[in-house]
Amino acid sequence: MSVKHAMLALLYEQPHHGYEIKTGFDDLVQKKWPLNPGQVYTTLDRLERDGLVDSPGSDEKDRKIYKITDAGKKEFMDWLYTPVEYSLLKNTFYFKWLCSQKVDVGQEKEMVEHQRKTIIKNILQLTKFKQQLEVENEQENMQLLVEGALLHLEADLKWLDMIKKK
Repeated sequence: MSVKHAMLALLYEQPHHGYEIKTGFDDLVQKKWPLNPGQVYTTLDRLERDGLVDSPGSDEKDRKIYKITDAGKKEFMDWLYTPVEYSLLKNTFYFKWLCSQKVDVGQEKEMVEHQRKTIIKNILQLTKFKQQLEVENEQENMQLLVEGALLHLEADLKWLDMIKKK
C-alpha cells in the first residue's frame, strides 16, 4: 500500500494537521500497519514539494494544516482507478520456492512445511481479528479485507499441497 495515497485519501474531504493524519491512518488500517510519525511528516513535505498538498496556515495550537490540491486529487483518483496487475514473482515465497528449484538445497520439504505453519498461524490470527471485528460490529470494510486475505491464504495452502505432491 502507498502511504502517500493513504494520506491523500485522508486529506480528500477536509484539511488536517500531521497528528490527525497519523491517527486517521492508524484507524484506516486498524493499527495493523505501524506508521512512524516521522514518516508522516517527511511524506507530507514530499507531497507539498510535489504540489499535491499545500499548507494554508496553522490552527489555533500552531499546528501546520495540510490540504489536498487539485493536482493531489487528480493524483489520488488516477491511482485509485488504475487496475492492480497480478505479478507472479512479486510474492516473496513463490520466488524463494522458484529459486530453491534452481539450487538443490535439499530442504524443500522443510521450507514448504515451515511456510505452511506460517500460513496456518496467519489464518488463526486473522480469524481471531475477524471475530473481534464481528463482535464490535464495526469496520465492515476491514471485515471484507480480512475475508479476502483469508481466501488468499487458503489458496496458498492448496498450492503448498500441490508442491508436496510433486
